Amino acid sequence: MGPTRALQPHGKRWLRALPAALILVVFALDSLTPRGVRVFPLLAATPVLVAPWLSLAGTIATGGAALLAAILLPLVRGRLPFGVDDIVPFSTFVTLTLLAAVVNRLLARERRQLKSTREVAEALQRAVLPSPPRRIGPLTVAVRYEAAAREAAIGGDLYAIHPTSHGVRLMIADVRGKGLGAVRTVNALLGTFHEATRRAPDLPGVVRWLEQRMREAKCAEGGAGLETFATAVVAELSADGSTLCMANRGHPPPLLVHRGRARPLEPATPSLPLGLADLGAPDVLPDVPVDRYALPEGAVLVLFTDGVVEARDHRGVFYDPVPRLSRPLPPDPDHVLDALLGDLYRYTAEHLDDDVALLAVGLHRDADEGPGEDPAVRPGKADGRRRA
Repeated sequence: MGPTRALQPHGKRWLRALPAALILVVFALDSLTPRGVRVFPLLAATPVLVAPWLSLAGTIATGGAALLAAILLPLVRGRLPFGVDDIVPFSTFVTLTLLAAVVNRLLARERRQLKSTREVAEALQRAVLPSPPRRIGPLTVAVRYEAAAREAAIGGDLYAIHPTSHGVRLMIADVRGKGLGAVRTVNALLGTFHEATRRAPDLPGVVRWLEQRMREAKCAEGGAGLETFATAVVAELSADGSTLCMANRGHPPPLLVHRGRARPLEPATPSLPLGLADLGAPDVLPDVPVDRYALPEGAVLVLFTDGVVEARDHRGVFYDPVPRLSRPLPPDPDHVLDALLGDLYRYTAEHLDDDVALLAVGLHRDADEGPGEDPAVRPGKADGRRRA
C-alpha cells in the first residue's frame, strides 16, 4: 500500500449545534438579568460568531434565527420588540448578517486554497516517496504518510525499503525543516540509501554513506552547521527475516509488536542524528553502533517519525503509542498501522501538528515454532568497526 491518508479526520459535529446553543444562552441570560438590561447585542453578534465554522446558508439562517429570537424575547417579558419607528435594531441584524456572510465566504476561499495547496504537497510527497511492494521475501510491508493539519508545506519525513543480497534493508528518517530545502535533502538521502544498499557490505557502511551525503549537503549550503540534519533508523533484516540489525541516529525507537505487547527497541548506545556526527571530528567518519535483535514469527516491526510521539492531546500531554499497540492485534502491518493512526487521531482530536510517516514490516515465514514460544528480544552490539 502506498503512502496514502488512511484515515481522514472528520468535521466536529458539535459545530452544527453552535447557533442554537448561543441563542439558548442568550435566552438564559435574558431570564436572569434585570428588565433594564438588554441582551440584544449578543443576539446581533451571533451570525458573526458562527461564520468561521458554518456554511453560507447556515450563517444566514443563524442571522434569521437570531432576529426571530430578538423579537420573541421582549414579547415573553411583556415588552415591545423594538421601539416605535425604530429601524436601528432591524438594520443592525441585517448589516451584521451580511458581514458574517462576507467573512464566511472569505474564510471558505482560504480553506479551499489551503486544501488545494495541501493536495499538491501530498501529491509531490507521494511522487518523492516510492511505494514499496506488499511482500518482500518473508516480510509483509505497509506504509502510511499523514500530512499535518496545520500547514501545507512539504515535510521532510521519508522511508525506504530495498531487498539486497545481504538481506532486506530499510530506513525511516525525518529531515529538519520543511519546504523545498527539505525535499532536496529527502531526495538526496533516498538516492544515497538506494545506492548504499547495493554497494555497502554491512549496515555501518550504509550509515556512513548517508552521513557523508549529509556532510556534502551542508557544504553545498555553505556550512550551515546545525541547520541541516536528519534523525534516522537504518535497519537490516536477514534473508529469513529472523534477525534484525538496527542503527538508530537520534530517532524515536521503533516498536516490536508481538502477542499483545509492544516493546520499544531502544539503542544500547545513543548516537547523534545524520549530519551532526562530525561535530567532534569533522574529518573522520564515526563508529556506527548497531544493535541486534531476534524477530519472532508473527511479530510486526513499527517504525515512525516524531510526529507520532510529539502529538499532544488538549492538555498538552504527549502521545505514547506503546499502550495502544500493547493489545491483541492481528499480526498484519496494515492492521497495526490503521489501529495506531485511528488511536492517534482520537487522542489529538483529529488534528496533527506535524507530518507522520510510518513503516511496518511483519514476519510470516513457514518455520515451525512451538506453541506458546515467544523468543525474547535480545539487544546486542553488532560489528560497528570503522571502514578503512
